[in-house]
Amino acid sequence: MARTATRNRSTKETSIEVSINVDGSGQSSVSTGIPFYDHMLDQLARHGGFDLTVAAKGDLHIDTHHTVEDVAIAIGEALREALGDKAGVRRFASGTFPLDEALVEISLDLSGRPFVSWDVELPECLPLGSPAFDPSLAEHAIASLATAANITLHVNLRAGRNVHHIIEATFKGLARCLRDAVRIDSTGVPSTKGVLS
Repeated sequence: MARTATRNRSTKETSIEVSINVDGSGQSSVSTGIPFYDHMLDQLARHGGFDLTVAAKGDLHIDTHHTVEDVAIAIGEALREALGDKAGVRRFASGTFPLDEALVEISLDLSGRPFVSWDVELPECLPLGSPAFDPSLAEHAIASLATAANITLHVNLRAGRNVHHIIEATFKGLARCLRDAVRIDSTGVPSTKGVLS
């Protein structure tokens, strides 16, 4: 059974179409109007082994916040739908991920219980790219995705001075952990409750 899903999200602030194939090959087509965010979502697909398509239009004339948040929610909802009852998944994954001087620790559980712990103090930095991606939106994007996907997620910064490197290591680390956690390695639902919802 294919683990795929699509999600459309339309508000007064954004219009978003997302599709995901959890068992893809890391191919992506991402257009949010925010180049730095597109780059991070490309990393999510490539290192997660997902096929991901995102087409988003948002009120970028106001700021990038609404688009970043709503895209993350749509991806999280699509991921949750694609995983279905999560039968056979490994469920847990963790690792420590470097990018030059940056080192980020990620741990996650496809628990069905959304919870995010974010211990990442970013150095002062100007917004990245144009339209500008405020570095503080990295936490909001990842927390929105994890919450919408019903994931328990812990992110801890172990080292880093370059904000771009820290954020990119975080997205890559999340991707690799998702890749491990969604891998099928048994037949039943990995919970004594019998469900992961």
